Amino acid sequence: MKEVSVIVGGKAGDGINNAGAIIAQILNHLGYYVYIYTDYPSLIRGGHNFALIRAADIPVGAHNNRIDYLVALNQETINLHFPQCPDCTVVANADLVKSVHNGQTVSINTILKEETAPPITANSAMIGAFAKSAGIPWEIVSEVFRLHMPKAEENSRVARRAYDQIRTTRPISAIPGPAHSLLSGNEAIGLGLVAGGLSSYIAYPMTPASTMLHFLAGNAERFGITVIHPENEIAVILMALGSAVAGAKTAIGTSGGGFCLMTEGLSFAAMAEIPIVIVVSQRTGPSTGLPTYTGQADLQFVLHAGQGEFPRFIVAPADPGEAYLWSAAAIRLSWKYQIPAFVLTDKTLSEGTYSLDINQIGDLPAPDPILWDGDGPYQRYRDTPSGVSPLAFPGGKDAIVKVNSYAHDESGITTEEAQLVTQMTEKRRKKEAKLRDELNLYPCVNIRGSTGATTALLCWGSVRNACDEVAARLGLRVIQPVVLSPFPEQQFSVACKGVQHLIAVEENATGQLAALAREYGTSIGATILKYDGRPFTPDELFVKVQEVMAP
Repeated sequence: MKEVSVIVGGKAGDGINNAGAIIAQILNHLGYYVYIYTDYPSLIRGGHNFALIRAADIPVGAHNNRIDYLVALNQETINLHFPQCPDCTVVANADLVKSVHNGQTVSINTILKEETAPPITANSAMIGAFAKSAGIPWEIVSEVFRLHMPKAEENSRVARRAYDQIRTTRPISAIPGPAHSLLSGNEAIGLGLVAGGLSSYIAYPMTPASTMLHFLAGNAERFGITVIHPENEIAVILMALGSAVAGAKTAIGTSGGGFCLMTEGLSFAAMAEIPIVIVVSQRTGPSTGLPTYTGQADLQFVLHAGQGEFPRFIVAPADPGEAYLWSAAAIRLSWKYQIPAFVLTDKTLSEGTYSLDINQIGDLPAPDPILWDGDGPYQRYRDTPSGVSPLAFPGGKDAIVKVNSYAHDESGITTEEAQLVTQMTEKRRKKEAKLRDELNLYPCVNIRGSTGATTALLCWGSVRNACDEVAARLGLRVIQPVVLSPFPEQQFSVACKGVQHLIAVEENATGQLAALAREYGTSIGATILKYDGRPFTPDELFVKVQEVMAP
């Protein structure tokens, strides 16, 4: 694999994420696939922020430990990162960095003063300096600024000044191939929801789900959707349920703490059979935990949230392609079966940026909701062989729609009669059985790597990307359940056939997927767990897998 990694670092407020995105686009225009990992504390200003851009000649979805270029807007970036990569090439802000090894400096203050440019354009100067150090033609840099940078002329002018002051020391060669679309996981989920028929998105900002709210709100008119930001998470789910009852395909987004407040509304949706899609983007907990760092500790919570027993659909994509496909599937299946559906993601996927070839995404089945045909008196909860009651909406002709969170009969009238309560419970359970059968038509479990290997890595969500790289190096199989509820027992059994040693790799402290797999009779040979808020890197995981496999 041909690859290059770049860190750009500074303090919050320096525009580090934007600088990382522009560097990624420059490498993208050189023909590379790129992945961006962002690391930042929960501060509006100050602290240490960095973006790590990894570019390769094949698709990548995880960052690694090796760094080739260090772009430092301040001294702290040098102090923290240079000891980890003493052979990297450094480009630094001479006004804030006292000493540089293996690199060059440029005076940002001088450039900004002479160009009468605002302080935020400092990162453009550093981008220009990096580009020249890497031997990237100015024409590519200029084109990327024109396409992707606000106030492109001003920023390009500042970047060119720095570009002209630096000499090329470590060239990055272009490789054949076109530039690809760059998408964050949250953007891919949002696009998938729209493809699935989304009408309304309702959310209260909560990292790391917040950027989905910003993305959909910024494109609401283009997508033909309504986006609402209520006062809190309880209002979010109750407003969303009302929206769905009125016939609008509705999704909401949150993280663990916000979802805690939504669980009573979740049970309301289950009893009233209201279709709703809930995007839960995981971060490190419990409680506030690490608001801007990742984790996979909410699987068991989402599997069991809400009082009582009811069917739910849960999908955990690993990359933007899966996020797009399965978010569309979530909204369609939620409406067909009138159940809550979850897209369970994490900070790494939600806020990471990936190269995506739109033509390689493929497609999944697209079922339609079952609508009332107007025949006979309307019963909102009519018991049918599939358990799915035909839908009608308030205001429609000849249909009185009753929505009831109490135990109720087929017409929606409250009841405590034992036989009716049993009947309606079994009706809801029939929907789960039908959904389980339909999911046999979907690729619910991915088998990757060396598919015939007797040692396999079991993973879910974004961790799969690091597992893929380790499996390629060690000749291992990778088993990734994408659908986690209803658990795809048959497909999972096929995926595990011939495996003698199954190693679960998760970013939590208890092995939550391993516990779920054990419920269905799977033997787990070992677990590799990480729970410090940082994602696995392939290099780190490679060492840990070798330790587990050692005789």
